[in-house]
Amino acid sequence: MKEQSQGTIAISGASGFVGSHLTRVLQSDGWNVVPLGRQDLGDVDALVNRLHGVRAVINLAGAPILKRWTEEYKKILVESRIGVTRRLVEAMSRLKKSPTVFISTSAVGYYAAGRRHTEADHLPAEGFLGNLAKAWEHEAWQARDLGVRTCIFRLGVVLGPGGGALAQMAPMFRLGLGGTIGSGSQAFSWIHCDDLIRAYSAAISDSQWEGAYNLTAPHPTTNAALTRALGVTLGRPTWLPVPGLILSLIFGEAATILTQGQEVIPKRLLEGGFQFSFSTIEQAVAHCL
Repeated sequence: MKEQSQGTIAISGASGFVGSHLTRVLQSDGWNVVPLGRQDLGDVDALVNRLHGVRAVINLAGAPILKRWTEEYKKILVESRIGVTRRLVEAMSRLKKSPTVFISTSAVGYYAAGRRHTEADHLPAEGFLGNLAKAWEHEAWQARDLGVRTCIFRLGVVLGPGGGALAQMAPMFRLGLGGTIGSGSQAFSWIHCDDLIRAYSAAISDSQWEGAYNLTAPHPTTNAALTRALGVTLGRPTWLPVPGLILSLIFGEAATILTQGQEVIPKRLLEGGFQFSFSTIEQAVAHCL
């Protein structure tokens, strides 16, 4: 006999790397998943219809951040994060019965480069990326006024098999063309996809989860250490550095994502007893590749 569904969860960005992994796990756990596509996300009325009866809303929508930030592309980044989140909250406000929980995505780009951050002790970033993250979170927090338990997950770089950042990096390293970016000393805060998905699953079911959380591994690393881990795992040399000037020519303002970094500690997860399956970059890279 088929098991009874635990309920329905709506996910924006369900077709992406994180969203597709999360969807499979939630479905295997007995949840019915409603993917919210572009047409849904652009129309509040459509969202109201799609969100009717859902237990949870997970917001993973957002155009890729590592791309040259022309003025036109900045508008796309703003719309895909701030605009979409605003419409999700507005749609929830029109429902006769609100979802139990709203989990919205943010990123470690919320924090200033060059220092260590926890949820309680941090310095927000300035500039386009920092202001984008702050405005994105501001829209998500409005769900609290509806009586919806709200979590904001500030994601590090998500590592996992079959996609994500490592899938973009691995081909060059396999050819022996991989190397450090700039000095290599910039912090690299990351999380394995399996740990990330377990955090989402816990936040859906456990009413104690509320507020902002850093979804990063407990041991942030550096670009140089990531490079060494990739070289060891793939058995390839990593002697060819990538000058920051080259990245600036390719990505413009967005190159700072690669040449700068934030050291982010998941203090709230650790204090809550969350057990990481992948706590070091060596473990994560070896598993993914």
